Amino acid sequence: MIKLQNLSKSYGSKTVLQNINLQFERGHVYGIVGKNGAGKTTLFRCIAGLEDYSGNIQSDKDRLKDHLGLLLTEPYFFPKITGAEYIRLLCNARDVKVDNLDQRNVFDLPLGQYAATYSTGMKKKLALTALLLQQNEYFILDEPFNGVDIQSNIVIVEIIRKLRELGKTVIISSHIFSTLSETCDEIHLLREGEIVRSVHEQEFASLEQEMKVDFVGGLVERILGSGQ
Repeated sequence: MIKLQNLSKSYGSKTVLQNINLQFERGHVYGIVGKNGAGKTTLFRCIAGLEDYSGNIQSDKDRLKDHLGLLLTEPYFFPKITGAEYIRLLCNARDVKVDNLDQRNVFDLPLGQYAATYSTGMKKKLALTALLLQQNEYFILDEPFNGVDIQSNIVIVEIIRKLRELGKTVIISSHIFSTLSETCDEIHLLREGEIVRSVHEQEFASLEQEMKVDFVGGLVERILGSGQ
């Protein structure tokens, strides 16, 4: 369980998050959606302990960050570290021994190659593989489907479903709403740093329609005209 109470974050005079109150339970998958700049990544960084904040974050683990795997939109890799070395480095940080790494390389990554030379999608799959092999209890996945091929997207969806089955807590952001509706138990809409709507599965379709109106509005007509 992760519980956020009145979580707020500002950079100088700019408020990025304002009074976020959410609870994430074990064995559930949660989606966070919103426009670019709504505060999704900042929220994730606060939960992961990478940002200072006001308010309170509680969990059923003494040190949340020691049990949490954060997949950033653009994972960082040292210039001279191979894929295999990166995985072992992250697993060593959790004191987890990894056997049969080649067999567990489900994305068929070139693990002997420097990770910095990977494509965007390969980097994301490498980072996700390492987080999974760390045996974390909580997962925050910031745009896990962006830049990833269709086959890998399908695999990631099934991985998320399996994590739920294993009793893990998963929090995802994605601009691809269908991937959220396929995996999530709840979806929360973040707008200008505030949670403005929280829905369960039966309301996903209405939330998607609301988002289309909010995000698209009259933009298509402005660039293409009304067709009359």
